[in-house]
Amino acid sequence: MIEKLNTLTHEFEALERSLADPELIADSGRYREAMQRYSELKGIVDAFREYRRSSQQLAEARELQDDPELADEARDEAARLEPRVAELERDLERMLLPRDPFDDKDVIVEVRAAAGGDEASLFAREVLDMYLRYAEALGYGAELLDSHPTDVGGLSKVSFEIHGRGAYSRFKFESGVHRVQRVPATEAQGRIHTSTVTVAVLPEAEDVDVDLTPADYRVDVYRSSGPGGQSVNTTDSAVRLTYRPGTPDEIVVTCQDGKSQIKNKEKALAVLRARLLERERERASSEAREARLVQIGSGERSEKIRTYNFPQSRVTDHRIGFTTRDLQGVLLGELGELTAALSEAEQGRRLEEMAASAAHAEPAAAGAGGTA
Repeated sequence: MIEKLNTLTHEFEALERSLADPELIADSGRYREAMQRYSELKGIVDAFREYRRSSQQLAEARELQDDPELADEARDEAARLEPRVAELERDLERMLLPRDPFDDKDVIVEVRAAAGGDEASLFAREVLDMYLRYAEALGYGAELLDSHPTDVGGLSKVSFEIHGRGAYSRFKFESGVHRVQRVPATEAQGRIHTSTVTVAVLPEAEDVDVDLTPADYRVDVYRSSGPGGQSVNTTDSAVRLTYRPGTPDEIVVTCQDGKSQIKNKEKALAVLRARLLERERERASSEAREARLVQIGSGERSEKIRTYNFPQSRVTDHRIGFTTRDLQGVLLGELGELTAALSEAEQGRRLEEMAASAAHAEPAAAGAGGTA
């Protein structure tokens, strides 16, 4: 780890010097890339410098424990520094974990009512509002792509885009089955009902990420409609894309919330590319599926990543055992604490996997050395 951190420090210092170079400043593209890398490295380098400084102070305090006149003071200083050095070491290990290459991407989020009928559709609308508020609090932009209202004021399904640097890193843990437990407004006997919605979070794919040509899909246009088939648009602006129709790989994407057919087609293609990218990612990681922190599931009540219990004003994320009693705050988009806990849990899991992999590799390396 120290060797890696020294290498990053040298890179950071070289970048720091180059940012004053007039030639680099004049090249806006290169300068922007250099600044982005500088920002990525600064936190790591600052933490490493503090780690080295604190480690040196700790080593000096331990040496002074042998001095009769300074032993007590040195022990107190060592006791103060030891937990700080350990904390900095853990932080640096996390910082050195390989980043998810999709973390900085925009995302496409799809919410669908699953088990529970009308109550599920009502909760799907609340989940949509929750995410839009969370995105707004983060300073992200949001745009509806496709929505299907129900007669009771809910949504059978809805898809939308979130724009902003790091959007995927904030929303990726939301993929899965969300279960709600509450007494519906139509329940005369006050019984608690359980319903579910499914959420899929897809990193938005670029043309270079997915090989997609017009020959791969069929385009149909139609008029947008609201609940009950009521026309809400007098032109054929809604777009349906069917990827490889009639084959096992068929994917259907609709987009109708924009007023322009061209715009809707562009957005539908963005959704299709995102789904294709996610499908390839899932195929590549199929062997490690059980170890994944997030997965979507089928929407059955027994499959859930999170439960929203209204009678107890409780939200529980079952993947990490996280519970908060601030249900209303969560529904108002206050997801920061939960997202941070999920991110920390994922980092911890990855660190454990790295440690286990290193421990497995050491005996193999020793055995190879012994037979040389």
